[in-house]
Amino acid sequence: MKVGDFDYELPEALVAQYPAPERDESRLMVLARATGAVEHRAFRELPDVLRRGDLVVVNDARVRCARLWGRKESGARVEILMLEPVPGEAGASDWRALVRSSGRLRPGARVTIADGLCADLVRRDDDAWIVRVRAPRDDVEAALERFGVMPLPPYIRRTADDPRHALDRERYQTVFAERRGSAVAAPTAGLHFTAGLLEALASRGIERAALTLEVGVGTFQPVRCEEVERHSIHPETFRIPESTAAAVGAARARGGRVVAIGTTVVRGLEATAAGEGRVSAGAGRCDLFIHPGYRFQIVDAMITNFHLPRSTLLMLVSAFAGRERVLDAYREAIRERYRFYSYGDAMLIV
Repeated sequence: MKVGDFDYELPEALVAQYPAPERDESRLMVLARATGAVEHRAFRELPDVLRRGDLVVVNDARVRCARLWGRKESGARVEILMLEPVPGEAGASDWRALVRSSGRLRPGARVTIADGLCADLVRRDDDAWIVRVRAPRDDVEAALERFGVMPLPPYIRRTADDPRHALDRERYQTVFAERRGSAVAAPTAGLHFTAGLLEALASRGIERAALTLEVGVGTFQPVRCEEVERHSIHPETFRIPESTAAAVGAARARGGRVVAIGTTVVRGLEATAAGEGRVSAGAGRCDLFIHPGYRFQIVDAMITNFHLPRSTLLMLVSAFAGRERVLDAYREAIRERYRFYSYGDAMLIV
């Protein structure tokens, strides 16, 4: 398969720059895998679409406020996206980070972010940098929480002093986010849920379970090779509790559907498939790349946002519902003026 097979034209005006006024006010396109039939609903109508006995599986990863802005000694503006801590010298706090600047970047450069917080560029690490962070009381996580902002994807435009950063702290985090870790992007299909909607699902006999998959830098990386099969996914940390593995098995036993909330949940469940509709509890690193031709073992339905052209996420959705069927649905979403990408509307594939 060619990467160009997953391309489509999207008007820039449909790229959502901010979330819906209320989480569950987003629109919901319901796509039938078997027929390609499309239905247009509001996300808050989800309890009317799912069935008693279904199991909804969410990703409870919490997004770190990982984006920092600072300046070099020359005055050049620098943007740092903190990815994950790495082993360093004794007493040092070394992190792998993506760094962009209006000037040239060299090892040894110091970036001042705030009073008492700075980052020294140590060395290149493939397409990233190793940076040595000096934070007040040597507490980098506390410094990120205080001075960092949400690591929104680049198509959502924010300046360093954008007043919408306060809104992003709330709305680029799911209401069920619990597991603090190294996630640098939100499991965006989960952003549409409210506490009230979760209660409505439970009242209809629709159960919920959670796994954790820390969305990493791979979510930002384009597919650079021409042939889809040659691409590889950056490994991401995941954890599936015993209770979730048991809930998946119980749902299958009673004839309920396993409904994955987002592509991260799809990958986590499918990567741990243990045969006969079961998943294995445990933790590890997930680099499963799902594209057309993949045979699903666990997931029966999924909720997902509308994804970028030529992306691995669009390839995963196409593997689940068929490339032409998905692209036809995307074309209809464009005609109907759905909002696209992380802060956009959602699709339920059943």
